[in-house]
Amino acid sequence: MADQDRTRSDGPGGTPSERPLREVPNRPWRTEGLPRQGLPGQGDGGRRRRPDWGRLAPWLALGFLGMFLLLSAQDSQSRLPSVPYTEFTAQVQAGNVAEVFAQGETIDGTLRQPQPLPDQPDRTYRAFSTVRPAFAHDDLLADLQRTGVIVRATPVNQQRGVLANLLISLAPILLLLLLYSWMFRRQEQLMGGGLLGSGRRKPVDPETVRVTFDDVAGIDEVEEEISEVVDFLRDPGKYRRLGARVPKGVLLAGPPGTGKTLLARATAGEARVPFFSASASEFIEMIVGVGAQRVRELFSEARKVAPAIIFIDEIDTIGRARGRATAVGGHDEREQTLNQILTEMDGFSGAEGVVVLAATNRPDVLDPALLRPGRFDRTIMVHPPDQAGREAILRVHTRKVPLADDVDLAQLARATPGMTGADLANLVNEAAILAARRNLPAVGSTEFDQALEKVQLGRARSVVVPPEERRRTAYHESGHALLGMLQPGADPVRKVSIIPRGRALGATLSVPESDRYGYDEHYLRGRIIGALGGMAAEEIVFGVVTTGSENDLEVATRTARAMAGRWGMSDRIGPLSVLPQEGDPRTVASDALLDAVDAEVRRIIEECYTQARRTLTEHRTKLDAIVELLLERETLDETEVYAAAGIPRGGDTAAGDRRQLGPSESSAAAVPASTPGDEPGR
Repeated sequence: MADQDRTRSDGPGGTPSERPLREVPNRPWRTEGLPRQGLPGQGDGGRRRRPDWGRLAPWLALGFLGMFLLLSAQDSQSRLPSVPYTEFTAQVQAGNVAEVFAQGETIDGTLRQPQPLPDQPDRTYRAFSTVRPAFAHDDLLADLQRTGVIVRATPVNQQRGVLANLLISLAPILLLLLLYSWMFRRQEQLMGGGLLGSGRRKPVDPETVRVTFDDVAGIDEVEEEISEVVDFLRDPGKYRRLGARVPKGVLLAGPPGTGKTLLARATAGEARVPFFSASASEFIEMIVGVGAQRVRELFSEARKVAPAIIFIDEIDTIGRARGRATAVGGHDEREQTLNQILTEMDGFSGAEGVVVLAATNRPDVLDPALLRPGRFDRTIMVHPPDQAGREAILRVHTRKVPLADDVDLAQLARATPGMTGADLANLVNEAAILAARRNLPAVGSTEFDQALEKVQLGRARSVVVPPEERRRTAYHESGHALLGMLQPGADPVRKVSIIPRGRALGATLSVPESDRYGYDEHYLRGRIIGALGGMAAEEIVFGVVTTGSENDLEVATRTARAMAGRWGMSDRIGPLSVLPQEGDPRTVASDALLDAVDAEVRRIIEECYTQARRTLTEHRTKLDAIVELLLERETLDETEVYAAAGIPRGGDTAAGDRRQLGPSESSAAAVPASTPGDEPGR
């Protein structure tokens, strides 16, 4: 499915959006198409005001500086002039001291008549402060009493006020709190979340992300099934008059890259309703109860702007079947979040107009409570597109890509069986990158061919391969290619190469003419024979078996095990499905039955290997001819390889695509080739 965004300026009800929307802070979901005044909990045109710390910080600093200067001026004005102790005793003897206040060795007081300062004769003082030396042994109290001086227990000059003392004592604490708050918010912005993972999300501009069914291609049957949801959201009254209700939930299931998320967004864009999207993993936090609270908030906001669509991606993260929890009592965060989703979906009335769409790659592990009617009423399977669908997807992705006249999208669609919408988008992007690097005005067929080769076979490596290793690789790949050309009903060989790519030293590409969804025993045996062709050629020519056949053996063993244990293609096992998709097979089969499956797998592979050796031995001259030309040119296309073998091209039978990898530099296997057993039910 295509996933290219189309610009759309229509909000709900066709109202043009005038400016980008900001999301509600501290929410893990994203929104599209909300009206400006429709964001819950927001004012001022749908925006929540945030403190602008960049502008606020200078004013705070100026306020603090002003308070500091004011208090400093107050202290300087209230500070008493200091006089020597001898001056103080002289004034006491002269009877000029009116009253004093002593605190420790410090003495503050006032004079009856002002006197000039000893060190500044031009200035006079009346209030004073002095310090009594520790070695003074005079009877100061008797002298004070003799001259009638008033001795007080309170200071003559009051200290700063209660408010000033309170501000001074609280100022450091306030500064620390402000600093901590700034650091905490800064951490949320930089790391995408604080302790609860509730960082601010980047606002989504609805004018750049709204898509419709015009941007969806390759899955027309899915569009037709989900169009009922769109029609209900556009005109709910038509259904209510007849007592019908819209499905509360629609589950989109399918392999990765098939466009489930795009389909959900296109549904909201087509219906012109707000779209709330979130990944299920964003609801899970280390603190129990946070996920359930976020689910409540999400559904509450969707109801406020209904009709609306809620999309939860990868719902299997929190929607797995319950009863497997390892936490005490089973009440962990995942189960509480799932329980809240179940409760919220049950709380919908038919008139709320809130539809929940969810996507998953593993519908088999979901809790049955999610899939019952009244919650996710429908499960829509989104399969990889067929040939016509791939061509339509390529046309969507090449809308903004200038194409040369020699580009044939129909031919490119035939050469890409099994690719999803995401794979095709990557293919177009790789071809555009190649054209840009070569400064070309348009993307041509050469760039698409090289991009497809890079995607399917891997990027070529610049390594120097020894001549004997290079020759052995040529025989390995020629063995794959020759058996592919000789086996009845096999996929046509499109390319053979001994250029190192990825972790392999060579590759043979076989691609069918059209798609096929069912495989018989004859075709599967041919695949095993083709997979073992490289190892058989090496043993016939060199008398050795190298580690480069590891991936070939994996493909052959996986196919043979599926034939005997899952598809009933063994007379000894019979029509039984012994090997489950995952888990321990001993839970469904006895040890004796599993031993019989292993024996059948060995028998199938040995028979296919014997046939591969016999076929290559009988056509040794064709094998040598392909090798010689391959060593000369390193890469042979379809026409060249068939001409080298002297085999007429034609009579191809459509089937699933196949890729065989050549000898690897080490014993590590390359990326496994696809087999018919990789996709259940096909």
